[in-house]
Amino acid sequence: MVDDAPSARSGMAKLVCFYLHGQEYAADINDIKETMLVRPITHVFLTPSWLSGIINLRGDIVAVIDLAQLLGLPPTALTDTSRIVITTHRGKVGGILVDRMAELRNLDLDELQPPPPVLSADGAVLLRGVATLDGGEAVRILDLANLFESERLRAFQRAT
Repeated sequence: MVDDAPSARSGMAKLVCFYLHGQEYAADINDIKETMLVRPITHVFLTPSWLSGIINLRGDIVAVIDLAQLLGLPPTALTDTSRIVITTHRGKVGGILVDRMAELRNLDLDELQPPPPVLSADGAVLLRGVATLDGGEAVRILDLANLFESERLRAFQRAT
């Protein structure tokens, strides 16, 4: 259940929400550095398809992941509403390519449901859970720690 009013309860989280292929996803606001318009992304030769490429972010080189492909969805098509969500984890900065942004939400983490069993094991491990909104729509809550530490990203980092 999503609450529109902020709360100091320990089970509450403020979420940055966005869409991928018509599905709403979210990440904890504490893991988000900023969101930005899509800028030129330089493709890097011989990298996995889920790695869109790299961008220059105020002098720093940041890898941009096509989260849709990482989750087993078709590639993200860039449009005027597409954004790059800049995330941080243990001092590492990365970008996530999304279709469009959605509203900020406050969520009671105690009401999260486990990821649906129809998801692949690789996709399910990237989610903390799923929340159901008042209208019945689902918001998939990302676990950015698991994303940054996933075997696919670690294997890619070892190869580079």
